[in-house]
Amino acid sequence: MLIILPPSETKAHGGNGAPVNWDALSFPELTPIRREIAAELSALDVDEALTVLKISQKLRGEAESNRELESSPTMPALERFTGVLYDALDAPSLPSDAREFLAVGDALFGLVRADDLIPHYRLSGGTKLGGRTLKSRWGTAITDELRALAASELVIDMRSGTYQQLGKLKDAATVRVESVQEDGTRKVVSHFNKKYKGELARVLALHGDEVATIEDAAHIAQDAGMRTELRGSELVLVV
Repeated sequence: MLIILPPSETKAHGGNGAPVNWDALSFPELTPIRREIAAELSALDVDEALTVLKISQKLRGEAESNRELESSPTMPALERFTGVLYDALDAPSLPSDAREFLAVGDALFGLVRADDLIPHYRLSGGTKLGGRTLKSRWGTAITDELRALAASELVIDMRSGTYQQLGKLKDAATVRVESVQEDGTRKVVSHFNKKYKGELARVLALHGDEVATIEDAAHIAQDAGMRTELRGSELVLVV
């Protein structure tokens, strides 16, 4: 099993690792595109980057960090990404064998495994660089990598729609979070969606060796006290 997590706009600064070693990253077939995107991103003038990235002057430091992404320190991907999902995942407390079941689908790196060492940067999946969408830049590269993984193991895709568009996998298992309304109807959870996905990812990673099918994932989540339903290849968390 491999769980593909969404990235986050917010990222931890700093790190103790040497500058990014492109050749050491997982999924090496993606590296030529990674390096192309990184080169264009880091070449942007800071003021130009604010416009391209659609961020305000308050986040000027984010644009400045892109200028140094080739030379700045690195840290494991699971510690670099922050926010609600990653708080719920509590990656620093996960044992190393559980981390092996986690990866992140990202705009700059395409796919990275939990312990790939990456720098701080700012780039979202909907950004255009040089007038080109990131979807067009990635082409089928991410999909090809995911398809190769899915040939031998269950892939659970927790990415948001923007990042799924960078490399779809038709046969991936997916996760949906719904709440029950007073009248018994269901509503898709939006605000706390990431929190519940982070909690589910943690539970599944801790039992990764036991997850070969989406049915296995549902049973393990239920054993952890979560309410689940299956709709084909979609696992529904009912909260």
